[in-house]
Formats: sequence, C-alpha cells, structure tokens
Amino acid sequence: MEGPLPAPSEEGISIEAHKRLIAYSIGPQNIDLTFRNRVAHENGWGIGMAERAVQEYKRFAYLCAHSPIPCTPSMEVDQVWHMHMTYTHDYWGTFCPELLGYQLHHGPTEGGEEEDEKHVEQYDYTLHYYEQVFGRPPPSDLWPSSEKRFSSFPHLRWVNLSEYSITPKSKIYLAMAVTAVVSFILGSLLPL
Repeated sequence: MEGPLPAPSEEGISIEAHKRLIAYSIGPQNIDLTFRNRVAHENGWGIGMAERAVQEYKRFAYLCAHSPIPCTPSMEVDQVWHMHMTYTHDYWGTFCPELLGYQLHHGPTEGGEEEDEKHVEQYDYTLHYYEQVFGRPPPSDLWPSSEKRFSSFPHLRWVNLSEYSITPKSKIYLAMAVTAVVSFILGSLLPL
C-alpha cells in the first residue's frame, strides 16, 4: 500500500485519493460470501444497495479521519461500519492504519437529550463536510436529513426473520379496511 490517504485540500479530496478510497476492498474477495454480499444478506438489501452503502461508508471513514470534530453516520452507513469492525484483521490491520492513517473507534451514545442534540449537530456537520470534501451532496437515500435520520431511532429493533415476519403498517391498515368493506357488503346481503 502507498501509505495513508492525504487530507483533503481546500478544494476537497484529490481524484487520486478518492479513487484509492473507493477501490479499497474490505475482506477477502475470492470467496462466495464477500463483505459486500454479507452486508446485503444481513440487512436485506440488494447487491447494488449494499455496494453503494459500502462506498458511502468508506467516504464516511475518510471524513472521520480528517474532520476537526467527530462525524456521525447515517443508519445505513453505521450498519456497514458495524459489519466492518467484525473483520478485525482488515479493519485494525489494514483499513485504519494503512488507508486512513487513523484509528477509527466507534462509541455508542450515552443517551439523553444532550447526547441526542450532539449527534444531530454532528450529523448535520457530517452532511455539510461531505459536500465540502467530495464536491457534491451525499445521496439522500443513504444520507437522509437529520430529521428523518433521527426520527425512527427509538423504534428500531433487531428481528429474527426465521421466527417473525415483518409487514408494513400501511399494508395492515389496507387489509383491515378491505376486511371491513367486505364484512359490510356481506352483512348487507344477509336477510334480516
């Protein structure tokens, strides 16, 4: 490897550094369950979505390595980050020291209103810093607004899909409405 990626200039990340960042492959590539495929499988994403999320994660890690204040990831980027940390040899042995030149630690929130406000501010800063470094806004499907990013956090839970199925509330409401209409029609056809 050529050494850690250089910090961005006033104009942002250099083309060469960005190409090297994006070209970095996490984990072994000559196996069936590559890092990208594992990310897709564990999150229920298609391969294209997983690939994009992995690329955004690498951009996020670069931001963290060069930002004067801590950065906060989107939920999708955070999922990739968590997965990468399980590839300990790659994460601590190559990615952080050789590509980033920075030990990127992940710390959980301490909870509470002050922490919530801090993470919203850091996330908004991250979105701004991303645009400054990469010369374009982050993709909104992987980097939603802070309002959307933090609106559902308390409601998120891990679900074992081998034991439970997940149905969106909108489909449940639709099924209830259809059942009510059918019941009404059938009830009106019955003799009194």
